[in-house]
Order: sequence, then C-alpha cells, then structure tokens
Amino acid sequence: MITEEDKERVRQATDIVALVSETVVLRQRGGDFWGCCPFHHEKSPSFHVTPATGLWHCFGCHSGGDVFDYVMKREGLEFLDSVRFLAERAHIDIDDAPAAGRRGPKRTRVIDALEAAQSAYSVRLMRGRSEAAAAARSYFAGRGFNSDICSRWHLGFADPGVSLMHELTAAGFSRQELEAADLVSSRSGRVRDQFYNRVMFPIHDEQGRCIGFGGRVMGDAKPKYLNTRETSVFHKSKHLFAFDYAKESIAAKGYAIVSEGYMDVISMHEAGFTNTVAALGTALSLDHVKTLSRFAKTIVCMFDGDAAGQHAAEAAVRYVESTAAALTCVVLPDNQDPDEFLKAHGAQAMAEQLRGARPLIDFVLEKKLEGSDLSSPGLRLRALDDVAKVLAPLKNSYLLDSYLQRVTGRLGVDLEAARRKVRETPVEQSAERDAGSSRARAPEPDGPSYDDVPYDDYGYEEASVVASPVPEGPFSELSAEDRAQLRAECNLLALLASDPDRFRPYADRIATLSWADARHQAIAWAILATPEGTPAAEAVSVAARACPDAPRILSSSSFSSTSSWDAAKNVEFVVSEAEIRSLDRRISQLTASLGAMGADESREALRELSQLRARRDEVRASQPLE
Repeated sequence: MITEEDKERVRQATDIVALVSETVVLRQRGGDFWGCCPFHHEKSPSFHVTPATGLWHCFGCHSGGDVFDYVMKREGLEFLDSVRFLAERAHIDIDDAPAAGRRGPKRTRVIDALEAAQSAYSVRLMRGRSEAAAAARSYFAGRGFNSDICSRWHLGFADPGVSLMHELTAAGFSRQELEAADLVSSRSGRVRDQFYNRVMFPIHDEQGRCIGFGGRVMGDAKPKYLNTRETSVFHKSKHLFAFDYAKESIAAKGYAIVSEGYMDVISMHEAGFTNTVAALGTALSLDHVKTLSRFAKTIVCMFDGDAAGQHAAEAAVRYVESTAAALTCVVLPDNQDPDEFLKAHGAQAMAEQLRGARPLIDFVLEKKLEGSDLSSPGLRLRALDDVAKVLAPLKNSYLLDSYLQRVTGRLGVDLEAARRKVRETPVEQSAERDAGSSRARAPEPDGPSYDDVPYDDYGYEEASVVASPVPEGPFSELSAEDRAQLRAECNLLALLASDPDRFRPYADRIATLSWADARHQAIAWAILATPEGTPAAEAVSVAARACPDAPRILSSSSFSSTSSWDAAKNVEFVVSEAEIRSLDRRISQLTASLGAMGADESREALRELSQLRARRDEVRASQPLE
C-alpha cells in the first residue's frame, strides 16, 4: 500500500554506496565500486556497485538489483518491508496503509516524542532536586555508574513527582502520540505516565534514535523491569539494546557478545567489551541473529548459569544453521552475571572467559545430559526424549547425525534410533514459527538469471571479472545465438540506463532490433522516452515502473561503463553488438524455415537474407576497435 511517489522518495534518498558500505568494504575503480560479496564467501571481489544508476550486482552468486533488492536480501525482508526499512533509515515518513485503514500518528512523531522523553528523563536524573532523584543517582553510583556514564548512555529517571505527560503535552505532543509511544496509559479511567519511580534505560534503533525504554525499580517492587510494549517503532524481537553503540565494534572485532541485562551491557562496554548487546526482555530471536550476522562472524551468548539461562541456550540452538555466524556460548562461574563478574574479577578475567567460548550446541547437549540420570535404560530413553526436543527444530538438517553422535554413546542408543526419535518429535510452536521465518527469503525474479548468459569471443570489454560458465538451468537449453543476444541486450540496456542522452541519436537503430526478451524492449523504450537531461538513477526508476524486473536486468551486465574507451565508442559498440546479434538471430530463423516455404516465399526470404547479411557486414565493419 506504499505509493510510487513514496518509493521514489526513499530510493532517491538512499545512497547505495553508503548503504552497502555498512557491511561491505568497497574500493573505488573509476566511477564504480567493488568489494567482496556479503551474500556468499569469496576471496576476490566480484561485487559491483554503480552509484550513477543506484544498482549493484555480484558476478559470483548472480544476485543484483537496486537498493530495495539489496535490503531484501541482506535483511531477509519482503519488498514493502524493505521500503519501510530504508524510509526509517532516511527519516522519511511514508503512508503505508490506505486512507480508510490508516490508524495512529506518524512514526516520526512517535520517535520525536520518545526522543523528548529521553531528554526529560535524563534531566530529572542529572539535575532533579527531589529525594527520589537523589535516590536514583545513588542507585547508579552504587552500581559504579558515575555522571559521565549516565550521560553517555542517556540514562534517566521517571520522577514520580513530575508529570512527563504534562511536560510533553506542553511541548506540542498530543495524547494520541504519547499513547502510541507507550509513554502514557489509561488506568481506571485516568491517563497517567507509563513509567513511574524507575531508573530509565533508553532503547535505540540502529540509527541511534530512541524507540523505547526499559524501566527498573530501585527496590523490591514488581515487576522488576517494565519495558515499552510493542509499538509502531519498537519490536522487542527485532531490536537489541546498545546495538547502535556496538555495531562498529562488532564489525571491527568480527564477533558480538549477547548478554541478558542493560546493566551488564553498560558494564561490559565500560570495561572495553564494546561489542556487547542485549535482547530486550525476550529470548534471542532469529531477527536478532540475522541482525548480528550482518556484522559478526561469531555470536557469543553469555547465559546465566541457572535454569532460565539453560532454557535460553536451548531455545537458541534452533538458529545454529540459520546464519553463517558461529553460535557459541559462555556461562560465567558461580552463576554470576557479567556486571558481577567484572566487579569481582576484572576485564582480563572476562577476556579469558570469552576465549573459552564453546560451540552452543555442544554446551547445550552436554548440559542436558549432565542433568539427567542415565543409570537405567528407561532413564536413558527419557534423556533421549529431552535431547530430541532440543534438536527437533533441526530435524531436517544434513548435520543432524553429527549432532546426535555427540550423545548416542552416552545414551546407549544407535544412531538410527536417535535420528528417528528426533524426526518424530514435534517442534515447539515458537520454534516452528522461527524456523519458517528463517526459510523466508527475498522473492526470486521470475525466469532465468541474466548472469547465466555467457560471453562469447566477440570483443566485449569486460570488467575485471571473468564471466562464470553457464550453470544448469533455464538458459542452458537456449541456443548459443539466443544467449549471445540476451547478453548483448543486457549490455546495451545497462549503458543506456547510465547515460540515456548519448543513446538518443541511436533510437532509430534501436527501433529495428528484434528483441530476444520483450522485457528488454519495454525497458529500452521507457528510458528513451524520458526527457533530455534525465539522470541515470531516475532512468532506472522509470524502467522499473515499466518492468518490475528492470533493476535486476540492468545490474546484470558486466560491461564496464567506466572503461578506458571513450563514452561515444562504448555507445556505438553496444548498439552495434545488439544489432548484430539481432540480425544473426533473424538470419538463423529465416534459414531454418526455407525448406518449408514455397517458391515465391523462398525468393522473398532469400532477398531478405541477402539484405540482412549485407547489413550485418556493414555494422561489423563500422564497429569501433580498441
């Protein structure tokens, strides 16, 4: 339900180089950028970004498209969610529901209200003169958090003697906006502040904007923690506490540490472990794992040593194959949490604990058997039931046997029996839901990949990559001429999109082409119909409106638009090559049909063949040489 105008606003506001650079190291070559693909393992860079058109393409795994395609693949989102993701990143308000179904205030107003609340809570902690504010400062000081730490982390206090609702209403926020941000709530017919007499931990999104709060009591009241409920901007299964602080460190160090509390995260950061985050009052989710995997090669989970920590570790096992990152875990001694351990033993001891992190699945299976009585066959079968529940989310894994081999010896059961038990065990409902979402991927384009078309030896100036051989797939059944023409058409379209004005003098020649793919013709004419002076990025947008597959098609050419040839020769070359391939294809079709023609038809066909061959020779002779 997002309008084309909003999509274009988001597309134009998104710098593709900056977007890709969040997770990929790019190096400039001419006007383009190259790096190692984030979607498959490679040592030599084959990932290509063209800023002028806003397109990207990997010549190794054959993925490509525009900024929306990139976010869909990187984040595992559907198209509309990718638009929303980039809109939030660019601070753009979009209408994503029909007018009749639109409810609630704009997301930006909700975030503005939360940012204002963050400032208000911080002022009350740092400057409040009430006894309650003094108690809040004493509480943080007792945990080792001085004023600098409180300021750096925007910590605050919900003073019971000052109404946040009145303050923010006076600042121009409506009651509806405050309710949408979960800053106020209605109780017994009265509207009052949601957070009351609690120290406040603001929760930020990836861009550092406040999207919610965790409030902790300073005494023994219940609940100990009160978190912002699910809102239009805050989703506890998607967001991580301190991720905005930690993401650069995670990328630099190559691993992320996941703890269970706000205090723990802040203490870890202040001790130098700046790659630490926390889940927000929920178990580690698949979205959390996917977010961290964008930056980390290893995710270290720091679980408490109690039953709750063991349960959290077991729940996380289901994700070991949902990410390229290795899932490991650390359980601190004496059931200490990270904050307690750091105060008792220091940062060096914590570093030693982290170096001893173990594969998560090994830890979970070992702990499961440690707590089981294996003295009789019946008890061993009961233990097998427990193991099967842990491994049920992985019942279809190719690695299931290797996981089971870790326990079958101690349980005294054979591998086949254990495998059958796991496959017969139902997956818990939450695990099934997450497993399903782990299989969700950005939709694949209809039809074959355009990178399945190989180069021939016809003089293309290739980018600094070697075209891969034709894989098994739809294009492997096409004739060599059809494949060559498709490649020529893709190269023509890629340069046409990058500089439409240079192709306008060639419009008549392009009009004579017999296109191998009707989508290519639609893209060509959509771009050529744009007014003079149309920038490349806008030409791509126009093509996408004419053909939804346009971004992937336009990104699939490896013909260099920043080559050593001058631009005019490049244009002449790709137009000539597409025309030659079109002529070759028409010549082949006529030649193949001659035998079924009558005398008159044959004479007409031979005359046309002669003209086509003459034109082909003429175009070949006029092609620019390097």
